[in-house]
Amino acid sequence: MKDIQNSQDIEIRLLLETIRLKSGYDFRDYAKDSLKRRILRRLTLSGLKSISAMQHLLLYDDHFLNLLLRDFSITVTQMFRDPPFFRLLKKKIYPLLAELPFIKIWHAGCATGEEVYSMAILLKEYGLYDRVQIYATDFNMEAIKAAKKGIYTLERIREYTCAYQEAGGQHSFSEYYSAFYDMAIMKKQLKENIVFADHNLVTDHSFGEMDLVMCRNVMIYFSRKLQSRVLSLFLESLKPGGFLCLGNKETIRFLMHAGQFEVFEKKEKIFRRL
Repeated sequence: MKDIQNSQDIEIRLLLETIRLKSGYDFRDYAKDSLKRRILRRLTLSGLKSISAMQHLLLYDDHFLNLLLRDFSITVTQMFRDPPFFRLLKKKIYPLLAELPFIKIWHAGCATGEEVYSMAILLKEYGLYDRVQIYATDFNMEAIKAAKKGIYTLERIREYTCAYQEAGGQHSFSEYYSAFYDMAIMKKQLKENIVFADHNLVTDHSFGEMDLVMCRNVMIYFSRKLQSRVLSLFLESLKPGGFLCLGNKETIRFLMHAGQFEVFEKKEKIFRRL
């Protein structure tokens, strides 16, 4: 059994190297257990007998490569996820951002855009949206396309309405979307100051001069080495005094460059660049 696992681990390393050479996407420092689950799931769905057979497909079948890249992309998100976090943004961070003449925000790993629109809505209600530029990025182009469209099911919108209210929303949530049959489209004015773009945290460069970086529930899928690399990226991207917002199960403790940040809000995992 141990020999089988060792052989499988070797196959996975070769598979990740093939993906890197073929596509330019480097997953070698992603959390190994998480990647392995996704690879084995795709192996089952494809009906292939071995990971080595998957490697052959990756080399000669671009459709299969895109399927696997999609499997590796974490697109689980929702609007106003963790309402206490958004309440804290409004109470403690927005007043500080309001002192700035212009505000730049980077949503790194934005997936299909729900948290980006959540931020835009609350900034609009606080009266800051007109002087904000939001950059929303992800390496998954399908997710970026979905985020640009801003179309979600009404079933999900009903869930988001409750979260919006818990997050301290001041109006009727229905003001921010138009309903068509069983779908809802986020209104155009929410998208005016958002730039959706392709960006890979593993290989791409920093976004400079940001006042706030949001990267919630992304780094938990990275190895310690990659987490340090990404933290360095955020350090380069943030102005002195800028804010870094992570997921409530994430931390920068023990990472390289952690000493360049102070804890702003421990429970909600908000840090500030010194």
